[in-house]
Amino acid sequence: MIGGAIAIGATPHPLMPTLGLTSKNLRRDNARIKTAASRLVKQGFAEWENNEGRYVLRVTELGRQRLNYEKEVLRLKQKPGKWDRRWRMVAFDLPERRRAVRARLRRTMAEIGFVRLQDSVWIFPYDCEDFIMLLKADLKIGKDALYAIVEKLENDKALREHFHLPAK
Repeated sequence: MIGGAIAIGATPHPLMPTLGLTSKNLRRDNARIKTAASRLVKQGFAEWENNEGRYVLRVTELGRQRLNYEKEVLRLKQKPGKWDRRWRMVAFDLPERRRAVRARLRRTMAEIGFVRLQDSVWIFPYDCEDFIMLLKADLKIGKDALYAIVEKLENDKALREHFHLPAK
């Protein structure tokens, strides 16, 4: 059984100006996304499908199993050996007609341990790129969600305390 898809393209995300992303950063991030997608395909967790001339990444059954496995690993990963001092942020903008998908996304991130900064902006201190990529494909929200690695976050003391991370 195959389900979920994300489109890989250069469509700017509505949050780009807010996050200070430039076209140079977007090209670099698109390359990183394509690399992650290729890695998932190579491992059999996803496959490319031509959908009316537009390639989308579809999650395979093995990918669904991996998604559930990664969810458990991330849930247990709350105290890794060493934090790399980088935050992983997921920002999304799902229309009201996709309310159920939006609720499922929020529920999944909360289960893993993400902290909500705003209704549509969530943060996590550990690497979760493959999980988010699979989740986006599974929920069919590729262009509506943005994954970012944040080097510096102001006023993150409460977050570091929440995740039991070392002080700066």
